[in-house]
Amino acid sequence: MKIGFDSDKYLKEQSAAILERASGFDGKLYLEFGGKLVCDYHAARVLPGFDPNAKIKLLQRLKDKVDIIICIHAGAIEERKIRADFGLSYDVDTMKTIDDLRDWGLDVRAVVVTRYRDQPSVKPFINKLARRDIKVYTHRPIIGYPNDVNTIDSTSSNGDNAKNKTKRPKKIVTGPGPNSGKAGTCMSQVYHEFQRGIRAGYAKFETFPVWNLPLNHPVNIAYEAATADLADVNMVDPFHLEARGETAINYNRDIEVFPVIRRILARIMPPDQLYTSPTEMGVNRVGFAISDDKAVREAATQEIIRRYYRALADFANGRGEKAVADRIKLMLENVGASELDRKVVQPALRAAQEAGKLPGKGNDGTFCGAAIELADGSIVTGKNSPLLHAASSCILNAIKHLAGLPENLPLLSKDVISSVGKLKHDIMHAKQLSLTLAETLTALSVSVPSNPAAGMAMEQLAKLSGCEMHMSHLPTAGDETGIRKLGINLTSEPVFASRNLFME
Repeated sequence: MKIGFDSDKYLKEQSAAILERASGFDGKLYLEFGGKLVCDYHAARVLPGFDPNAKIKLLQRLKDKVDIIICIHAGAIEERKIRADFGLSYDVDTMKTIDDLRDWGLDVRAVVVTRYRDQPSVKPFINKLARRDIKVYTHRPIIGYPNDVNTIDSTSSNGDNAKNKTKRPKKIVTGPGPNSGKAGTCMSQVYHEFQRGIRAGYAKFETFPVWNLPLNHPVNIAYEAATADLADVNMVDPFHLEARGETAINYNRDIEVFPVIRRILARIMPPDQLYTSPTEMGVNRVGFAISDDKAVREAATQEIIRRYYRALADFANGRGEKAVADRIKLMLENVGASELDRKVVQPALRAAQEAGKLPGKGNDGTFCGAAIELADGSIVTGKNSPLLHAASSCILNAIKHLAGLPENLPLLSKDVISSVGKLKHDIMHAKQLSLTLAETLTALSVSVPSNPAAGMAMEQLAKLSGCEMHMSHLPTAGDETGIRKLGINLTSEPVFASRNLFME
């Protein structure tokens, strides 16, 4: 993918902008971090060249000045909401984020469970963190939100939520996803600071939408596609247009809540420091680091297509509504694209058709295909068989291609495949004997000592990270896990590979 974003320039400008904003509040600032704090793969996909760990690197530059607070909505835990990039529920992703931050030399000061109503399913999460010496606060739903400012900004609402004890002047407030309660937590803490006679500020660090790109720019539409389940809509910021006479892009939730936040902040900030618009409230230098607009447009369009297929898959699996996919379909039309503009779609469907013409078939009579686009632009396909899933054969064919090995050279011996099948059938009592991608990669690794070709091919696996892949059917858990671990961007048709309701 052609580079279209200067990550170094972005880090330099973003860190300087944060420090400048904090200086206006005697250095005491609550900064709401939107998007993913760790491994922001959405940003990396729509802004080729964006470092997915840019925010972590930014925090490292500020580590002596910041405390980190993670917010998680109790309802997200209760509903088992999933972060698609990792296939992890929000509560597990929160724990992973804490571990990842520690690996980068950053500690989490506290975890805040927001809109907590004593849900039984949430208590194990709170207990687990507390017993690992991580400070956990619970915040109740804010009374009167969003209209009754007097009640919101009072001891019966913001004041009722516990004050997070922090040490450093800048507080980074983040969460595993949208609607985590970050803004409410910031408002609660600013209220407590005000009660103690401390002048604290509040600002937002949102990567998307990009305020200085056009409303219908594919990057901003890709953000709408990513939050289509929340019905987020990008809008021209009317407050910014009125105050500055400039067109700036924001999204509906920030625009709707801005009057409330401004009235709260008006009680504790001098009039000359009050924000005039939600755009001004933000600290976002993303748009200034785009180096190739054409490359970014193309990348963002591909992300909208991926989001469309993901929405279809969620609907098929019972995790989403058809209206979400329909909404994203309209976004695709808005940028003049269709799902068939994804290069790997048609080859995957043809591979499935070809599988039906071959002698033998999958264990349950289905025919499946997969295709992957490699960094050099070549497309490699794979089909299912009684021995391997389509994803498995596709990846094996891809790494043979990268290693310069003959297409008909087997990387796995029949004895190895038979041994794994025997384990699945005789010990684990599995119905399906063909190897998932996760099982195939394990079998490949144990084949290396006795098969030099397997070793040559295995060395190519790292080159698959960032590649695009499509399947003619919904992946099984073993296929999806293997593909995710390899860092491949997967889409699939919303078609089940089997009539079985339980797939291993």
